[in-house]
Amino acid sequence: MSDWRPRLIASDMDGTLLRWNDTVSDETVAELARWRAEGVPVVLATGRPPRWMHRIREVLGHGTAVCCNGAVLLDLERLEILDEEPLRPEILREVTTELRRRQPDTWFAVEYGFEFRHEPIYKPRWDVDAPGVAEATLEEMVAEPVAKLLARHEDLPRDEFVALVEDVVGGRATVTNSSTDALAEISAAGVTKASGLARVAARHGVGPEDVVVFGDMPNDIAAFEWVRAGGGRAVAMAHAHPDLMAVATDVTGTNEDDGVAAFLASL
Repeated sequence: MSDWRPRLIASDMDGTLLRWNDTVSDETVAELARWRAEGVPVVLATGRPPRWMHRIREVLGHGTAVCCNGAVLLDLERLEILDEEPLRPEILREVTTELRRRQPDTWFAVEYGFEFRHEPIYKPRWDVDAPGVAEATLEEMVAEPVAKLLARHEDLPRDEFVALVEDVVGGRATVTNSSTDALAEISAAGVTKASGLARVAARHGVGPEDVVVFGDMPNDIAAFEWVRAGGGRAVAMAHAHPDLMAVATDVTGTNEDDGVAAFLASL
C-alpha cells in the first residue's frame, strides 16, 4: 500500500487530533489544509456533542463533523445540524429503569441538539454553568428523543460499569466509552462512528477502501473495523486503548507528537 492515498480523511478529536491542552498544532492544521486543497475532505468523528464544536470550528471550520458517536451530522461552516438519529423515549425509559434497578447509584444525562440535561446529582465534568446546560428530572429527560444517553457511576471501575450497561442494554442500543471515567455513552441501535462516517463518505462518493481514520479510544473501534474491512487504513495513536490497537492497520505517534499530521505526510 506504499502508493495508497486517501480520498477522505477522518479523525477523532480528543486524544487524537487535539493535544492534551485542547488545541491543534500549527503543523497539523497546515497538513490538513494541504490535503483539503487537493480536494480530500477532512471529517471530524467524535463523541463530542455539537455544542462542544465551537472552538474546533475556529481552527478547522470546514465540512461535516460526525458528533455524538455517529448520532449527529453537523455542518461545521454554518454550525447547523444536518441529520440526527435519536434514541426513542420507550428505549430511554426501559434502559434507565433497568440500570437504576441493577445499580441504584447510576446517574443520567442526555444530549440533544445543542442542549445538555442532567439529573441534579449527576456531576458534569466540563459543563458547569455552560450555555445549553440545565438540570432536569429523569422523567423529563426520557420524555423526548435524544442523540445520546449518558450513564455515570462515581464509585465502580470503568470497565465493570460499562460491562454492566452493555448487559442491561443488550441489542436495544449501542454502548461505548471514550473516557477514563465510569461513563457509558448510549446511542440508538446501530449508531456508531462507523455509521456516521459511512453516511458522510457516501455523500462524497467515497467507500471505506478510500478512507483513513485516526483514533485512540474504544468508541473508535466500529469506525476502525468498517475501514479495515473495506481495505482502508485504520490508524491508532501510539497511546491508544489496547482494544483499539487490536483492530488497527497502522500505528502513528501520540497526539502530542502530531501523530495524525506525521502519518498523513508519510503518504
